[in-house]
Amino acid sequence: MMGEFDAIRPYADAEVPAVLARLAADPAFLEIITHFRYPRLSGPLGKLLKPLIAHRLRSEFRGIDSVAKLQDKVEPYVDSTIERATDGVTYSGVERLQAGSAYLFLANHRDIVMDPAFVNYAVYHAGLPTPRIAIGDNLLQKPFVGDLMRLNKSFIVHRSLSNRREKLAAFQLLSAYISHSVRNDRESVWIAQAEGRAKDGDDRTDSAILKMFHMCRKDEPFAEVIRDLQLTPVSISYEYDPCDQAKARELYIRASTGSYTKSAGEDDQSIALGITGYKGRVHVSFCPPIGEPASDAKQLAQDVDQQILGSYRLFPVHYLAYAQWEQRDAALNVPQAEQLFSAEELATARREWQRRLDACPVEQRPYLILQYATPVRNQYRLKAGLEL
Repeated sequence: MMGEFDAIRPYADAEVPAVLARLAADPAFLEIITHFRYPRLSGPLGKLLKPLIAHRLRSEFRGIDSVAKLQDKVEPYVDSTIERATDGVTYSGVERLQAGSAYLFLANHRDIVMDPAFVNYAVYHAGLPTPRIAIGDNLLQKPFVGDLMRLNKSFIVHRSLSNRREKLAAFQLLSAYISHSVRNDRESVWIAQAEGRAKDGDDRTDSAILKMFHMCRKDEPFAEVIRDLQLTPVSISYEYDPCDQAKARELYIRASTGSYTKSAGEDDQSIALGITGYKGRVHVSFCPPIGEPASDAKQLAQDVDQQILGSYRLFPVHYLAYAQWEQRDAALNVPQAEQLFSAEELATARREWQRRLDACPVEQRPYLILQYATPVRNQYRLKAGLEL
């Protein structure tokens, strides 16, 4: 019998062996693995390497018959990727999460893959089950990507529908699935606060997403439904964004032409760069679950924003960018970076920031500065009790 969530849900344990077998035979997946593991050999010898890699994968996958076993197997690779591309990851608030409880993590969104990966990393190392992850169908162009994501507890958000009725039905299903996951399965969920990454550094919650959580229980009070879901804002701060140049370019093109069209493979490039590119330090702040939610979505979105923006970890680069920002607000009491950080830390940040500015075409630089300066403005507006 088809379950009502089969079209979007993650794979169940019983499905894992068949999906792994399918991946080990998928030419596109084998090509990516070959390229990733043996970049210098993958061109001329790719065809010869593929059967060897397929054989290696089948032996690695042998005996893996559950999602938990697969996550345990993959975790060392995730850890080493994180260690290679960061100067350390810190967390706050993870101690508030209780075993046996399920949460709806609503997070700011800067990176396609690494935002949920860092949340997973924190939760996994705290000895708690990892959340189910909402992922847009726009990222699942290749079948193996969908398989990989759904093996890792991802569920699909249908974003590419243009028909209004289909869109509504998809949101209704998504709403019901999130509610079922948290309340019935006792499985936490991670979802971004808005569709698409915040390319200008301005992390804002889309109230339409909050309304979507309520859709499947329309006849109950909004605040009650949200409280039931244990809505927990999460603030993810990257010292450096590996995709900052690409974001500056997109913002510049949008501003100067009025629109921006992604080129083929652009999402794939963003994903690869986001995973492997240098991020400096990363901080993930788990805010307290919202115990008394507002009774309307717009107000709740503002309350969530206060938590996410207020918990954002500002690094030296943010203050350096703010000092260069033409739109900075003189009335805000923003200290100089020198007042907050040691000379050594600041010198390192200055070198890295200058390197990024030098790599950015002059006309795009204001948009690079904007990305790093905006979180400073938001946080100091909050501190001054001003409207965001």
